[in-house]
Amino acid sequence: MPEIKSKQGEPIHKGDHVYTKIRGGRHEGDVEKVVTTEEEAKKEGVKNPPKVLFTDQKGKLVAHNPGTLEKVD
Repeated sequence: MPEIKSKQGEPIHKGDHVYTKIRGGRHEGDVEKVVTTEEEAKKEGVKNPPKVLFTDQKGKLVAHNPGTLEKVD
């Protein structure tokens, strides 16, 4: 399985706290799953893997490209 990396090149794993800026705000949450294959993507209802899935601060499940995310220490 290929290593999925953040915008800064840091590896992203389940449980990491990540965020991305969006339209004057941000999506932020703990990584629940990293989708790497087409099969997983279909199962999760997302397109064009790899995707990082997490529940944002509003309780909505979101999927983002790993290269758009930043890790929070």
